[in-house]
Amino acid sequence: MGGTAHLVKRFFGSVVPIGPTPADAAWALTHLLPDEVDVWSRMSKQDRRHAVGVARRVERALGVEAARPVLAAALLHDCGKTVSGLGTYGRVIATLSAKVGGHDVAAAWSETQGFTRRVGLYLEHPRLGADLLGIAGSAPLTVAWTAEHHLPPEEWTVPPAIGQALKVADDD
Repeated sequence: MGGTAHLVKRFFGSVVPIGPTPADAAWALTHLLPDEVDVWSRMSKQDRRHAVGVARRVERALGVEAARPVLAAALLHDCGKTVSGLGTYGRVIATLSAKVGGHDVAAAWSETQGFTRRVGLYLEHPRLGADLLGIAGSAPLTVAWTAEHHLPPEEWTVPPAIGQALKVADDD
């Protein structure tokens, strides 16, 4: 799915605050370490629903190659968004700001105050999420994918087939 279409789909999916089904949430928890569960529980219901969808698609695509760290990467790749504290409309503004100003604004804005700082923190969610998962004791692959999920494939440190499956599942 194209970048804009993906963003439109995510926006409309986030307007209605529905989380994963109880069965999907229970399934997700079986693939997370205890400290990762704490990180997962801080994510919004909508982000958890999206993450379960990503993880289910990764599991179908990779089969037995979808080991626990890979599924944890799918489930937690957006966990850094919690740091900003932005709701749906703030996230829209942050995303549009990145489209207009580029991701270079993220570091500068995260050094400011108020709403602009929160936008900067949102744009830094891959790095912040990787930090959260490093503290939680996540596997290196889980931490790496969280940090790299918005980077081009040539900058990934995860195995290419796994990174491609994760990227395709996230963009669906």
